Amino acid sequence: MTVISIINLKGGVGKTQTTVALSEFLSYNYKKRVLVIDLDPQTNATVSLMDEMKWYEKDRRGETLFQLFNDKIYGMDTFNGERAVVKSVSNINGGIENLDLIPSSLRLIDLEDKLPLISNTGYYVKSPVTVLADSLSGIIKKYDFVIIDCPPNLGLITLSGIYISDYYIIPTIPDILSTYGIPQIISRIESFKKDAGIKINPLGILISMYRSGSRLHRNVIESLQSKAEKGEYPKLFKSYIPLSAKITEAADFNSGFNTIKQKYEGEIFNRYDELARELLEYVR
Repeated sequence: MTVISIINLKGGVGKTQTTVALSEFLSYNYKKRVLVIDLDPQTNATVSLMDEMKWYEKDRRGETLFQLFNDKIYGMDTFNGERAVVKSVSNINGGIENLDLIPSSLRLIDLEDKLPLISNTGYYVKSPVTVLADSLSGIIKKYDFVIIDCPPNLGLITLSGIYISDYYIIPTIPDILSTYGIPQIISRIESFKKDAGIKINPLGILISMYRSGSRLHRNVIESLQSKAEKGEYPKLFKSYIPLSAKITEAADFNSGFNTIKQKYEGEIFNRYDELARELLEYVR
């Protein structure tokens, strides 16, 4: 079982697209048992993988990650991890049999400032960053891969995902603003790793929304590659994900597809498939 967090401090860099596509390719093309954990309150991975009305109903019944964190804050025990798991998600052929999801909730936003209260509940010291580990350890062991879509920050919810992760991937557009936070991600996770006594390591930087005709993109990639060769940054994945409106269209759950090749056409399919194979080589 391998747990991978997908993280960048900037939104709109392909973080959720990477989470969804990588999970679909690992499960559909390579028959891996995959669980997506959507920690991002924006819920983009959730609504890309399941019907929106069914998600509303699960949130109403307390079967999303909002209920898990809310329970820990207020000392309740209503969240049930097994019931929260949505089986066979995706808009490919009615759902991919071995791809499951633990959905997020927009209401997670309301809990951010209250998470430190977790340490004050009960008769012993608890840490907000162990919430996922304490509640989901039995569930995640059933999968070959767990892919976590993290919020675009390094707050307590994100750190709860980092805490259970073996690796992290930084997707980024190769421009100045999107790559600006990479040193902060690396240094903060390294500090957290030492403090928490965990073994998470960077798996790599993934170039997303790449425009081959852009001189800026080429220059930024050269800079990232140079820093990786010097050991300052993690390695770059060989696969670059191109900028394409097709990827955005594929994220609409109501756009059903018969096969993964139909959802990710042509060059996009090839790049994501290469990414999945590259990842499988790295984590053997």
